[in-house]
This record gives sequence, C-alpha cells and structure tokens, in this order.
Amino acid sequence: MGKELLEMKNITKVYPNGIVANSGINFSVTEGEIHALMGENGAGKSTLMKILFGIEQAEEGDIFLKGEKINITSPNAAIKYGIGMVHQHFMLVPSLTVAENMVLGAEPKKGISIDLETAIKRTEELSKKYNLHVDPRAKVEDLPVGMKQKVEILKALLRGAKILILDEPTAVLTPQETQELFEELINLKKQGHTMIFISHKLKEIKQICDRISIMRNGKFMGVHDVSKISEQDISRLMVGRDVVLKVDKKKAEPKESVLQVRDLGYYDETGKKIVKNISLSVRKGEIVGVAGVEGNGQMELVEIITGMKKLHEGSVNMDGNDISKLNIKQIRNLGTSHIPEDRMTYGVAGNVSIEQNLISDKYDSKELNGKFLLKMSKIKELAEKLVKDYKIKCNSPYQGVGRLSGGNIQKVVVAREFSSNPKLIVADQPTRGVDVGAIEFIRKKLVELRDEEKGILLVSADLNEVLELSDSLIVMYGGEITAYFEDASKVTEEELGFYMLGVKKQSPEEIRRAIYEK
Repeated sequence: MGKELLEMKNITKVYPNGIVANSGINFSVTEGEIHALMGENGAGKSTLMKILFGIEQAEEGDIFLKGEKINITSPNAAIKYGIGMVHQHFMLVPSLTVAENMVLGAEPKKGISIDLETAIKRTEELSKKYNLHVDPRAKVEDLPVGMKQKVEILKALLRGAKILILDEPTAVLTPQETQELFEELINLKKQGHTMIFISHKLKEIKQICDRISIMRNGKFMGVHDVSKISEQDISRLMVGRDVVLKVDKKKAEPKESVLQVRDLGYYDETGKKIVKNISLSVRKGEIVGVAGVEGNGQMELVEIITGMKKLHEGSVNMDGNDISKLNIKQIRNLGTSHIPEDRMTYGVAGNVSIEQNLISDKYDSKELNGKFLLKMSKIKELAEKLVKDYKIKCNSPYQGVGRLSGGNIQKVVVAREFSSNPKLIVADQPTRGVDVGAIEFIRKKLVELRDEEKGILLVSADLNEVLELSDSLIVMYGGEITAYFEDASKVTEEELGFYMLGVKKQSPEEIRRAIYEK
C-alpha cells in the first residue's frame, strides 16, 4: 500500500435542524488503493463525500492532501486538487456526443467555434491510455449504461482527477459489465489512481477493495483490511446487529391471476416502439421478477400497469377489471400499490411532513376521515405506528420528509404502500440506495406479503435480489421479453446476464409461458 494521500481530520457537520451528519470523522486514503466507504442510510457517508467534493462545507475539521492543508470550497476547487466524482445518476447530456460531453465546460476552440476534432482526439488518447474504450463520435443517448459510466470516469480523468469518488458504481450494471468495470478500476489503480468506492454490495466490496471505512449514525466505526473482515462483521458494524440478507421463504403456492398483461405495446413521442408485445401474469401469492439493464422497457411497463402512461396496444387486466383506460387513483382504489423507481419525484411530496406522506393515500378512508373532518388522533396514531414498525429514522413524524436520508425516504414510501392492504404490489427498485438493514427489512416484508396472497411484480437491477426473492422471472431487452423462467431458483446471474445483453433469447413458445392460462 502507498503513502497517505488524502486525510479528512475531525470533520463535523451539523445541519440547521440540529441533525449531526458527521461527528469528528477521521477518514484517509492511501495512494493507489480502492477504498470502500460503507454505512447504513443516514450514517453520513454522502455528507462526508459532499464535503470532500466541495458541495457542502464542514463546521469543523480540516482536509489534507499529501500532508498540506487544503480548502475545498466548491466542486471546481476539488477538481483543481485532483478530486473527481462519478455520481450514481450520470451527469451527461444525452443529445451530445461522447467527445462533446468530455470537454463540456472546457471546450477547445477553433476561432469562435468548438474544435470538435481536438475534442475527439483528446477522448481517443485518454481512452487508449486508461483502456476505457469509447466511441467519441457516438451520441450519449445511444450508449448502454456501462458505456455511459466509462464516459463519466474518463471525463473526471480528463480534468486531472487522481482521486475518484465512485457513488454506487455497479447499481445499474449487468454482471459482465461489473466485471469489466472492476478490471478497468484495477488498471487505474496500477497507474497510481486512488478510488473511494461507495456501495451497499458486500460481495463486490470484498472482491475489488483493499480497505474499508465504516460509518454509523454520523460516527466513524473504524477502518479495516477487506481481506481480514467478514461480510457479517461489516454488516454488524454498519447497523449494530447481525443482518441476514438471505431470505428464508417457503415454496410459493400461487392462486388465480391478479394481473394479466397481454400483447402490450407502447410508442415514444418519436413513434419508436419501445415496449413490444409484452405478455405476463402475476398470480396471488407469488413474486414475479423482472430483470434487465435499465432502459429496456421496464419503466414503461411499470408506468402503464400503474396508470402513469396509457398503452397503445394490448390490454392490462387487474383482478378481473380492464384498467387500460383508468387513471392512477382508480387503479390504486382497485388494490394496486406502487413503489416507484424515482422516489423523490413520484414517491413522496418532499415539502410536507413524514406523517402527511404516510397517509397521503388514506385521507378518504373511513378509518381516518370523519363525516366533516379528518380524525387527527387516528392519523397521529397511524403515522407513529408506521414510523416505529418500519424503523424510519427521524426526529418526529412531523419532520419534513425532504430532510431524511435517501434510504429513510424509501422507508416512508414502502411503509405507505405496504400498509394500504393491496392485492397487487408493483415494486420498482425497492431497495436501491438503501443500507443492508433496510434491504433485509424490505425483502422480508415482500415475502411476508407474498405469503398473505398478495401478487408482487418486482423490477430490480440487483440480480442477487431478483434471484433471491422471485418465484418466477422474466428478462427484458430491447423492449421485449427475451426469457421466462418458471423457477427463478434454477437460474444463475451469469445466465441472466446473457439474456439481459441480448446475446441469448428464448423461443416464442418458451416466452409465452409467462402468461398464466387457467
């Protein structure tokens, strides 16, 4: 291991509402290492990295680079010190080419115009140097997710980054893309670069990282050699107890269909067909998993089933009712719950309280709505119960939901949706960006609901999750189903990866089995 490259000493950050996000944190990385940063949601990881990248400022503490104290007041200042960040949600302009994105904000000029040939040349040279192969002339919107990530990494390297902060870098990658990324990170490490790797995936941390720093409740729990600490010990340090991510579930005993999708078609605004003849069933008492690289029609499928988009072809039937022309409220009233992928836009109202978000679908229920007024004592009682039952970390149910960590916001969404006594649950990335404790809780709850004869459609980019939880499984690529597996327990991640990339496809007869016929 190399010498200390970067040190954050006694970092303390207190927000105006009194929440202590970081309390006297000491964090350091050595030159040429891949260093994991882990902790449950609300532990303070994101805040610490925002301070390092200049997005936020600490109340106390200092940052040292190669032994010299530095002052990082903005992301531009961080970049000047050789610190780059690759965000979980890519910061690229889809309509521009790779080369144009690479030089955005620092464009080479030819007179008064952008010198595109120089931009292309710089991209090609950097791509070759770091063995991160991209097509500089390709439009970003046409690239697969793994390629977009390479562009983000190259963009940071072009700006001189020697320290790379990688936020959940494998969240949307296939197993094959993940292994390719790891090879590229090891190559960067050999060339003297240092990476801070933020992830909730313990197996990946063990595979790729040298050391791990663990945070809990805004405090630093220690740094460990990855080779000398078990996954169970990491989980225990993160959440303060033993965590069991392997779900203990009995074999499913599905009943009649609660959801039937037949020959579903959907066209985007340009007339391109992006959902192609999808047929599937979800029965009461089963979890049907949907695997696939993001952007292959899963989002549109979910939005059509939940009423957020209107189908152009085919039909959707929910518990005996044609819901093709119904709105969101009408579909919910029939017994559909929805955990949306984008929790901040569609899952919560960020400017109101936790309590209001928890009961937002129950205002007109007899339980909470009197003849003329809402039953405030009942609302308070229900909100407090859900906060307790779902372990939502907050000051009180009256706190603004927007002030919670991402994982706790997800718990608010999950608590509301699971407590609405649904017949069908559409769960889209239900554990994305949440810590191991919350993952364990949400997974167990999904299995409990399945055992209560709820039908569950689970869309997840986490292949371990989709294989662990699903009873049956479909794979989507290019807007269509490329594979159906009646028994998800007999499928490997590697096999799934080939169908997700479009390398393999089952016969139409095999795929048609995804629709349950009585």
